[in-house]
Amino acid sequence: MVLFKPLISTETHLRNQLNEAGIDLLNLPSSIDDLLTLLDKVQNLLASVEQAPSKSIHDVLLLSMKALINNELLRHVEMDVKVSIVSCITEIMRITAPDAPYDDEKMKEIFQLTVVVFENLSHVSSHCYSKVVSILNTVAKIRSCLMMLGLECDALVVEMFQNFFKIINVNHPHDVFSAMETIMTMVIDESDDISLDLLSPLLAHVRKENEIVSPIAWKLREKVITNCAAKL
Repeated sequence: MVLFKPLISTETHLRNQLNEAGIDLLNLPSSIDDLLTLLDKVQNLLASVEQAPSKSIHDVLLLSMKALINNELLRHVEMDVKVSIVSCITEIMRITAPDAPYDDEKMKEIFQLTVVVFENLSHVSSHCYSKVVSILNTVAKIRSCLMMLGLECDALVVEMFQNFFKIINVNHPHDVFSAMETIMTMVIDESDDISLDLLSPLLAHVRKENEIVSPIAWKLREKVITNCAAKL
């Protein structure tokens, strides 16, 4: 008689993989290539987890959540590692949304790193570009940028706006333009008080002559201002 091993459920398999990945993150490989491979594996696993997961999945996630904010990773000097870390943490934010996965101080540090990572959107041909685009789209989709307001990261929001206008160009696909528009529109609409600092990036090149110098950035400003006309 042939005996069949019982099939392991999809959730059990995912839980086991998450647990293994979390343990691996606590024992980081010494080479950058191996570290990036591990972080890609973690990101792919996290992308498989739905929002409001079961308690068993949530419990095993805690290992990776804790490991990812270790200073050795969160303050890594390599940009590729920074991008991969933000990619993983953005997935965690998607899973826990609308709640923040970490305390206020750690979230501030994460958003600072996210804004740094967004600068890589200017390098369309770089190998980490698609990963940064995915981060941008997820931030727009889950509205995590609004947490920056609650954390009073005003200067960081202004820096993000300025960077968006500097970076956006004709080489970017529409989803990049759309995500930037969505993020800026949401932030302005949800702001209690709109400071002059926040308005400055919007108004800096709104004059018609700048449509020739930087047409895509001009169009982005025009769209955001139109979207927020009632608020402005």
